[in-house]
Amino acid sequence: MTTRPEPRQITILGSTGSIGISALEVVRRYPEMFRVRALAAHSNADLLAAQIREFKPEAVALCDEAAATRLRAMEPGCRVLSGLQGLDEIAVLPVDTVLCAVVGAVGLSPLLAAIDAGNRVAVANKEPFVMAGRLIMERARERGVKVLPVDSEHNAVFQCLQGHDIEDVRCIHLTASGGPFYGMPREALQFITPAQATRHPTWKMGAKISVDSATLMNKGLEIVEAMWLFGLPQDRIEVVVHPQSTVHSMVEFNDGNILAQLGVTDMKTPILYALAWPDRAPAPIARLDLKALSGLTFAEPCFDEFPCLALARRAAAEGGTATAVLNAANEEAVAAFCGERLPFLDIAGVVAEVCGRCPAEQKYDLASVLDADCRARAAATDVIAEMESRISC
Repeated sequence: MTTRPEPRQITILGSTGSIGISALEVVRRYPEMFRVRALAAHSNADLLAAQIREFKPEAVALCDEAAATRLRAMEPGCRVLSGLQGLDEIAVLPVDTVLCAVVGAVGLSPLLAAIDAGNRVAVANKEPFVMAGRLIMERARERGVKVLPVDSEHNAVFQCLQGHDIEDVRCIHLTASGGPFYGMPREALQFITPAQATRHPTWKMGAKISVDSATLMNKGLEIVEAMWLFGLPQDRIEVVVHPQSTVHSMVEFNDGNILAQLGVTDMKTPILYALAWPDRAPAPIARLDLKALSGLTFAEPCFDEFPCLALARRAAAEGGTATAVLNAANEEAVAAFCGERLPFLDIAGVVAEVCGRCPAEQKYDLASVLDADCRARAAATDVIAEMESRISC
C-alpha cells in the first residue's frame, strides 16, 4: 500500500492581494497537496480574518499596526504579528515554500529572511528583484535555496529552460499584452483615469501592476528580473507585444529553435506550477482550448509610445543601484497617479526626472540599495509636488 505524502506546507506573504487570493484558491482546490502554515498581508484585517477561519494558519502578520490590533480582537485564537518585523518573522517559519506576493519594495526584507531561513521561495513580486536581484540570487546560492518564478512570463521561461543549459540560449522573448491602451494615439492618453488604467484587457491583476502594464514599465521591470533569475545580460532579453496573452514567453536557442509556453490567462496556473514543482498537479486548474484560438499576433514595442520601457532598459544597462532608483520612482509615480495627483503620461516624466537627480552608485550591497531607494522616493516626492504646482497654476 502506497502512503500518501503529507501536504506541502506553504506560507503566503500578501494573502489578501490578487496573487494571494489566487494561491489560496489553489490550496482550496488541492487540499491533499498543500496546507497553509502562515499568512501575511498589509492592512486588510477583515479578509485576513476570513482566511484564518477557513485555512487555520498557525500565525499571521499585518504590516499595519492598527489593523493587527483589530485582527487580534477578531481572531483571539490565532497568533497575530505586526509591522515589517512581523512580516519577517512569518517568512522564517519552516515550510516547504514561501510564496512572496507583497507588492512593492516592502517585499525585499521578508524575501531575504525566507531565504536566510532556508525556505524555498516562489516569487510573484518583481520589485525586490529590480532593487536587489543580484543580492537575492547570491544569497539563495549561498544558502542552497531554490528560487521559483511565479510571474507568468518568468514562469514560462523557467518551464522552457527545463533540461537545457543557459549557455545554449540565444535570447529570451518576454511577451507583453500591450495593456489597455495599446495602439491608442498618445494625445488621447493625457486624460486617462486610474479606473481605465487598471482595467486590463486579458489579466485580472492588482492596481499597481495593472498601471505598470499600461505604461509597459511592468515589462521593463521584468527584463531586470529575468537578468538575475536566468543569468542573462539585458541585450539578450527581448520584449514582444502579444495582445492575446496566450504565449506567456519564449526561449530562443542558439540552433534557431524556439520553445514557447502557452496557457490560459489565469495566475492560478503558474502559482500551481511553482508550488508543486518539481512535480506537476494531477489535473490542471483550467485548460487552453487550442481549437478556439482565432490567431496569435506579435509586434515590436514602440519606445516612443512606451517611454517607461526605454527608461528601464537604460537603468538595466547602467547597473549598480540604477534599477533601485527606477523602481522607487515608479512606485511613487504610480501611487500619485492612482491618487489622482498625477496625469497618466507624467508617470514616465517623474521616473526620468528622478533617475536624473539620483545617479546610480556602482557599489552594490544591501545598504547601498536601501539608501538609493530612500533617496529616490524623496526625490520623487519633490518632483511630483513640483508637477502638481505647475498644474494648479
